[in-house]
Amino acid sequence: MVVPRPSGLPIVQFRSRTGSIDLGWGHPHPAALPVEGWADASHAALRRYGGAALTYGHATGPGPLIEWLCERLGEVDGAAPEPGQVFVTAGASHALDLVSAVLCRPGDVVLVDAPTYHLALRIIADHRVDTVAAPADEEGIDPDATAELLARLARQGRRVAMLYLVPTFNNPTGRSLPAGRRAALLAVAARAGVPVVEDDTYRELAYPAPAPASLFSAAEPGTVVRIGSFAKSVAPGLRLGWLTAALPIVDAVAARGYVDSGGGVNHANALILAEFAALGWYRRHVEAIRSRYRRQRDALVAAVRDELPQARFAVPDGGWFLWLRLPHPYAGTELLPHAEAAGVCYVPGRQFFVTDTGHRYLRLSYSMCDPETLTEGVRRLAGAYRAAGLPVGSTTGPVGDPAPG
Repeated sequence: MVVPRPSGLPIVQFRSRTGSIDLGWGHPHPAALPVEGWADASHAALRRYGGAALTYGHATGPGPLIEWLCERLGEVDGAAPEPGQVFVTAGASHALDLVSAVLCRPGDVVLVDAPTYHLALRIIADHRVDTVAAPADEEGIDPDATAELLARLARQGRRVAMLYLVPTFNNPTGRSLPAGRRAALLAVAARAGVPVVEDDTYRELAYPAPAPASLFSAAEPGTVVRIGSFAKSVAPGLRLGWLTAALPIVDAVAARGYVDSGGGVNHANALILAEFAALGWYRRHVEAIRSRYRRQRDALVAAVRDELPQARFAVPDGGWFLWLRLPHPYAGTELLPHAEAAGVCYVPGRQFFVTDTGHRYLRLSYSMCDPETLTEGVRRLAGAYRAAGLPVGSTTGPVGDPAPG
């Protein structure tokens, strides 16, 4: 019997308003989703593994995917993890939730970058901790100032459970933490006994490759937990990601009740992804989307330079986002209703900070739209900016903002 799909019920997370250009959501371009390759890999995986692809899986993830992932990270990062250091998750958000559950206790302090991925702040807050911004400037977290903050918290008797950051192609700024700061921050965290949770979601989206080496690959064993995702490099609907960590963390995650009960996470999709890689689809797909997203980034950058000369920004070397600083201290917040009325959307900068700051900033995503649509979106944004009566003169000074907030 064929059961008809219910009419009118949504099947995807994002649905744009008719006539509106959404530069807010960090979603892949629809044409960049590998429908043909995934169908090919799905059939191949079922032929190869048969019923083993559709039963309960191994707690940390299926061996074929873990083995390939270790090899791939050896190619695109500073070092390959050992298979025992890998746990397959249902995306990076799931990985962060699992790690937070293992590392945090209610009332702990969690340090975060400023600005940082806004939805990560919600995930961390679910664990009833106090989220505190680490000192940062235009290059990212300041290691020396962070050491002073950690010492101050220790004197207050506060336990710092972890430090979360996106050091490579940061969301929202697109910047990467410089090599010297990476080493210094690792040293500070190690001395304080604070685990670093590295969100490495955008590693494959480097323009050009390779991305900077991860904190995980440079750190002493046991000091960094790195989380990653196939949402950007393949497709978010797979709900597949991973974490790499020292064996005690991997064992603690694998021992959680729902993992033990369910037999791993997304076992069938994990085996299909392993086949997707074995057939060469992954490598070809990543090369194609790097080219696509680089073109889209360049189109957005050119449009902002032409239409919004008063905006300051750094051209990102990877990822999906452009972070704009506007002259008026509340421009990013006050512009939004005017932009929406003009048929364009973005994410205001305030959402990426723990404290009530960041109002002059806004984040634009170039991932979901063609170059022509990006250009039109910025044209509408510039018109909304003028309609809002905000300053129209060019901002002086170097690209980048020495004092986020």
